[in-house]
Amino acid sequence: MRILLIEDDATLADALTRALRMASHTIDWAPDGEAGDQALNGRVHDVAVLDVRLPKMAGWEVLRRLRARKDSIPVLLLTVCDSLDDRVRGLDLGADDYLTKPFELPELEARLRALYRRSHGAGPEIEHGPLLFDNIGRRAYVNGEPLELSARELSVLEVLLLRIGRVISKDQINHHLCDFEQDLGANAIEVYMHRLRRKLEPAGIVIRTVRGLGYLLEKPQHA
Repeated sequence: MRILLIEDDATLADALTRALRMASHTIDWAPDGEAGDQALNGRVHDVAVLDVRLPKMAGWEVLRRLRARKDSIPVLLLTVCDSLDDRVRGLDLGADDYLTKPFELPELEARLRALYRRSHGAGPEIEHGPLLFDNIGRRAYVNGEPLELSARELSVLEVLLLRIGRVISKDQINHHLCDFEQDLGANAIEVYMHRLRRKLEPAGIVIRTVRGLGYLLEKPQHA
């Protein structure tokens, strides 16, 4: 997942960023409400984690503006106050879920994965011929055998599986993978695609290059 974290507590943000990156996610951090509003308006993310009490612009206003733009990105609210009024207010403004501070990282990850799967219409596992992608365990298997993939390769495979039968551009893949201030570039994406093809094609799973447009995950040759 590419996650936008809007949180003014730098210590908490750093800890979450490190932990989620180790879990193969890409994290962009916005330290205040204005920066969060700009990031949501200008970047492509899979899910947003939004603190409700932020400097420069409250999280409630960030959420209100987001939904006013008809942006349907899943939003998980962070709040220090587990009051019914706060929960109702957040849900009424368009939040998809909420978590009360302090929280445990495994619960945050589980909630984010659930929001991500829900937004893409995917279950805990994605099957594609002999390939099985475990969304929860963050592992891939071919014919029941573990497929050794780097974190980047795993993320590329994930985004392809979520768009089976549709062409995905290098820019879209880059948005899914890259850090907030880092552009991976077309060459790096080609390297990841080459590595994935080498590991998947023996099982009849083909990633086709659509010239000038991007990549397409085809149906397995041996269904």
